Amino acid sequence: MFKKAFIPYKGYYSSPFCRWQGALANENSIVLGAETAKRWLAASNFDTSEFDYTFFGITVGQNRWFYGGAWANAMMGLQIPAMNIMQACSTGTTCVYSAALAVEQEQLKSPLCLMADRLSNGPHTVWPNPNGPGAEVISENWNMDNFGSDPATGQAMIQTAENVAKKAGLTRGQADELALRRYEQYLDSLKDDRAFQKRYMFPVEVKVSKKKTTVVDADEGIMPTTKDGLAALKPVREGGIHTFGAQTHPADGNSLILVTTRERATMLAGSSAPLIQVLSYGFARVEKAHMPMAPVPSAQMALDRAGIAIKDVSVIKTHNPFAANDLFFAREFGVDVNTFNNYGSSLVFGHPQAPTVPRLIIEGIEECVMKGGGYVLVTGCAAGDTGAALVLKVG
Repeated sequence: MFKKAFIPYKGYYSSPFCRWQGALANENSIVLGAETAKRWLAASNFDTSEFDYTFFGITVGQNRWFYGGAWANAMMGLQIPAMNIMQACSTGTTCVYSAALAVEQEQLKSPLCLMADRLSNGPHTVWPNPNGPGAEVISENWNMDNFGSDPATGQAMIQTAENVAKKAGLTRGQADELALRRYEQYLDSLKDDRAFQKRYMFPVEVKVSKKKTTVVDADEGIMPTTKDGLAALKPVREGGIHTFGAQTHPADGNSLILVTTRERATMLAGSSAPLIQVLSYGFARVEKAHMPMAPVPSAQMALDRAGIAIKDVSVIKTHNPFAANDLFFAREFGVDVNTFNNYGSSLVFGHPQAPTVPRLIIEGIEECVMKGGGYVLVTGCAAGDTGAALVLKVG
C-alpha cells in the first residue's frame, strides 16, 4: 500500500481519441504527444522546473522511437531523463505505478507520465533472414498480426473473449445489452455541452499544411448504437457472442498524469482541492487464451493491498475491449454491470493502447470528485492474458 504518492487535482489531461485512419492518422504520436503536453503545461501554469523524470508509455513503433521519452522531453522543454514503458494495454497503468513507486521510495519527487500511441498506419517491420529461401525476409504487420495471434497460444484476442464467454456461459443478448448500456453511459458525458469531458479533455492541434492547423477537441469515430442496430450485426466469430458493436476499436491519442508528493500536490492544486492518493497496484496472468478474465484477479490484488473490498469502492472503471470483460467482472465481484463505467469506457471511445487506461483513471477521479470522494478502482486486461489494476483514494 502506497502512502506518499499523490496525483494533483487537475494534474492530468486526455486528448480526444480518434478512430484509426482518422484525423490523427498521419501524426507521429511522440511528436503529437509532446506538443500537446507542452501546450497543456503552459495552459496549466505548472512550474515544470521541479519535474525530475518522465515515464513515457508507447506501444506502437513510430519514427525515431529509439529516443522515445527523452525526445518527448526535449520537445516539451524538459531537460530530464525518461524511461520508455511498453506493456500493451496495461502500459498506462504501469507508468502510473512506476511513478508512484518512485515517489514512495523517495527516489523521485515529481515524475510525469506521458502516454502516446497511434494505431493508425501501424509499422510493418522487416528483419533480414539470410538463411531463408532466397534470403526471404521475416516481416510483421505490427498491429494486425498481433491482434490476430498471440505467439504463445496462436489465438486471436477476439477468440480469448469468446473463450471466456463460453466458460462463463455468457450470451449474445447480454453482450448486446451491455454494448447499448455503455453507449448510453458515454452519452451522459456529452450532456450540457460535454460538461463532463471538458473537466479533463484537452484538444490536439494537427498541422494540415504550413499555413493551416486544425484543432481536434472531441472524440472522433463514436458509433451511434441502438438495440435494433446491434441485433442486426453478425458475430465476428461463428457461434460467438461478440459483434463489432460489442468490442472496442483501434484509436489514436495521448494523455498525461502527474504523480508527486502530498505537499507538492497540494501546492500545485491548491489547499482546497481534493487530495488524490495512489493506494495500490495489482497484477495477474490467467490461463492461456482467456485474457478478459485477467482484470478480476488483478483488481482483487489491488483491493487487498489497499485494505478494502469491492463494496467500499465508489467508482469502478474498466478497460473493456470486449463485452465479456465487464460481464465476467460483474459476475465474479457480484456487482451490477450497469452501474460502473459511467460516462464512458474504451468499449465505446476506442483504444489507443498506452493512453487508454490513463483516460479511465482521469474519468474515475472526476466522477469520484462529483460524488464527494471515495475509492476509485481502475482495472483492465492486456495482451498475453495479463491484467493490471490501481486503487486511488479521492478525498
